[in-house]
Amino acid sequence: MKFKDITGQEAIKERLRRSVKENRVSHAQLFFGPEGSGKLAMALAYAQYINCTSRTEDDSCGECSSCIKYNKIIHPDLHFILPIAKTKESGDKPQSKLFINQWRSIVQQRKAVFGLMDWYQHINLENKQGIINTEDCNEIIRTLSYKSYESEYKVMVIWMVERLFHAAAPKLLKILEEPPDKTLFILISEQPDEILATIRSRTQMVKFNRRSDKEIVEGLIAHTHCTAEEAAKIRYLADGNLNAAVKIFETGETDQDNFEMFRAWMRLCFRNNIRDIVKMSADFTALGREKQKNLMAYALKIIHYSTQYQAGNINQIKTEGEELKFVKDFSPFIHQKNSVQLYKEFNDALYHIERNGNAPIIFMDLSLQSMKWFRIKAEQK
Repeated sequence: MKFKDITGQEAIKERLRRSVKENRVSHAQLFFGPEGSGKLAMALAYAQYINCTSRTEDDSCGECSSCIKYNKIIHPDLHFILPIAKTKESGDKPQSKLFINQWRSIVQQRKAVFGLMDWYQHINLENKQGIINTEDCNEIIRTLSYKSYESEYKVMVIWMVERLFHAAAPKLLKILEEPPDKTLFILISEQPDEILATIRSRTQMVKFNRRSDKEIVEGLIAHTHCTAEEAAKIRYLADGNLNAAVKIFETGETDQDNFEMFRAWMRLCFRNNIRDIVKMSADFTALGREKQKNLMAYALKIIHYSTQYQAGNINQIKTEGEELKFVKDFSPFIHQKNSVQLYKEFNDALYHIERNGNAPIIFMDLSLQSMKWFRIKAEQK
């Protein structure tokens, strides 16, 4: 992966290149930002640039032995720690290295443009949630205790570090604070607030923003056979997420299922229809944890869009068709008297789902809280 293969994020590219040129590579860096913003691709391009034997001012050469191995994800000094869980193939004590072939295939097939759910599907986790476990933390310590094989730097990429199992976290603290010489940790996260503060404090943070509409169009054309006209339509649905944009083009899938369920759910809340909400809680439970989280994230997006519509910031709303009509109809009920609290309720629900909370109870409580806050009128003092 080269910097030129990544659309957008030019300021970050320049910052990373400068750190190498000035010999100021921080030993532990946290790349954080929303899905589809290019964090993994940037981590790979950065590591390749650092260890390239014939790099230019702007990029790695792509042709030296180091670059060739980086492109194939087989460099002996490049290591990955990933969220995983027990499968038939992995045995009772799974480790990231047992999934490295699947990891190489998805990175190369998708050009490092994919999300956590895509990874889970790729390794057939079904409804399980992956974690970064104690065995992998021990493996980090063992791996980095050896000298590098070929390159100046050993690189350890910890993807979705927020999935680090709490009991395993202390094992990382010392090596993050005092790593072996010429070791680079690149931690990647979409939810940095869920990372232990003691780990965050040991990293240099690099923030990735959502891609612009222009960058989504450029990325779609670069990663698929999408035409400029098709890309122009998809950019509004992707909301700055290149991964979402690629999936919409390749599969035609959008947030339609989340939209239909959220719309039906909110209508029941407006009508105080407890009986049907109880029935719907069974559908919510059947989704599985990752889809439940996706629904909560979708709800937060719609609440955000509704507040933007209420404020007259129409250009901030990246949707169209039925979804846009729903936002328009929903927005009068999301106002300054309840928007903050509604956002908090849905965000708390997402937090509890993430931590294996009881799905029917979470759904019912959130429904009851939504009913309460919807009853508050905009003009009420």
